[in-house]
This record gives sequence, C-alpha cells and structure tokens, in this order.
Amino acid sequence: MSTVEQQISEEIQKAISGNEVILFMKGRPEQPMCGFSARTVAALDALGASYAAVDILPDPRIRQELSALSNWPTIPQLFVRGELVGGCDIVTEMYESGELAEAIGVEPPADAPDRAPEAAEAGAPPLTIENKLGS
Repeated sequence: MSTVEQQISEEIQKAISGNEVILFMKGRPEQPMCGFSARTVAALDALGASYAAVDILPDPRIRQELSALSNWPTIPQLFVRGELVGGCDIVTEMYESGELAEAIGVEPPADAPDRAPEAAEAGAPPLTIENKLGS
C-alpha cells in the first residue's frame, strides 16, 4: 500500500469512528450523483436523521480504500457507530421494517412514509438519441 493510499485509509477510518452516522456516497446529500445514493439520502432524511456524508467521486482511491476496509463493493455505504450497515437495498429494507430508525437511534416522524421514499433520479437527465436516418 502506498503512502497516499495509507493516508486515505486512515482518514476513512477516522471519519467512520468520528461520526455516529456516516454515509459514503456518490455526490453530496444536497446533490446525489446516482439513484442509489439519492434513495439512501431520502430514507435518512425522511427519518430526520443527523448524519455526515463523504463524496467518493473526487478521488477513485477513496472508493477503493473504503471497499477494502468495509469488504463491501458497492456505493453508497452507511456506517452507524463504526459498523457497516450496508448499501441502498439494505438501508431501504431497514427503513421499511423500522430497523433503520432503531439502529440510528431516532424516533421516526409521524408523517414518515411506511415505504422507503423514492428519490428523484440524481444527476443529469439521460441522453436521448433521435434517429434522423429515415427508414
């Protein structure tokens, strides 16, 4: 492991241990850059949860070192009190069963939906290709 990778790994470990709830995601909570990150943020926000977030996109080594530490290949990754909870699918299931609120230690708001909120697709709209070649 290079010195830079070692430093990145140490910073990730510090971030995980220094925050009760932390989400490693693509983009920022205000502007998620993938649907999975957007849906995870929507679930946390629906619970009124307080959490830190780290954008893994600026440096591909962040994702590489995070996945090596967590042994989890996909993004987003949610950690609560130093433990990996999981990615979007697990967070969604836990939200719907009530386990996420319990794990984070929040009381779900009375108006929180029973199903995990669907997030608007993040990032740029998909490209459309128009066929102008005639048939």
